Amino acid sequence: MNGASREALAAARERLDALTDSTSADAARLAEDLAAVTALLDREVSLRRVLTDPAQAAERKAELVRQLLTGQVGGTAVDLVAGMVRSRWSQPRDLVDSTEELSATAELTQAERVGALDDVEDELFRFGRIVESSPELRSALTDRSATSAAKTGLLRDLLGGRANPATERLVERLVTRPRGRSLEAGLQALSRLAAARRNRLVAVVTSAVPLTDRQKQRLGAALSKLYGHPMHLNLDVDPEVLGGISVRVGDEVINGTVAERLDEATRRLAG
Repeated sequence: MNGASREALAAARERLDALTDSTSADAARLAEDLAAVTALLDREVSLRRVLTDPAQAAERKAELVRQLLTGQVGGTAVDLVAGMVRSRWSQPRDLVDSTEELSATAELTQAERVGALDDVEDELFRFGRIVESSPELRSALTDRSATSAAKTGLLRDLLGGRANPATERLVERLVTRPRGRSLEAGLQALSRLAAARRNRLVAVVTSAVPLTDRQKQRLGAALSKLYGHPMHLNLDVDPEVLGGISVRVGDEVINGTVAERLDEATRRLAG
């Protein structure tokens, strides 16, 4: 996002935090309402253009939001979106993306309240690995000809009773309303938001065998010191790495696997 949209999103995040700081606020309901608004704005191109038109008076845009949404979603969501359209946006799509982010953040806030945020974060990661390892499943979940009901049914067969309800809702929204993203990109975005709830980074750690609790603690402490930030470890086991570990933090990869060293030796010999 460009400058204006970044500032607008930052202001919206602050308003959301203020709303959800109250234990009386139903964060899960707010998440569902914001997801519905996201779907509306994504579908109605002309509407999002009007709501982000800098030539329109801010209060006029806020009033239009109230007229359209009152009675369709809860009052908290109406007030939040009305505040968002008062801000200046660099392009209409940024308003949709930001509303979607706030929906996911509200869902994660609810999970945090009940002490389930770590579980949700881990489940999102594991589900991403399952999708990655099963082309048939990925195809079924991303098939444009399949109905939302069919995809929802498949997800409930996979996750129902096995995952936190917040995880189920987040994944269901992502699968049924992909908005042009790949499933993998959407899951990664959700994982980053979950990590941000604890003001920490995510390290994807791949090893040939499962790490012990002591190894996980030592690695987490070392990475936190290296990056100057709390670190959450998403652990993956891949026998093909042979030994050692590979760590990915954002776009940076620290590779200490035997397989990588063998590949490097082969490249040198070939050169």
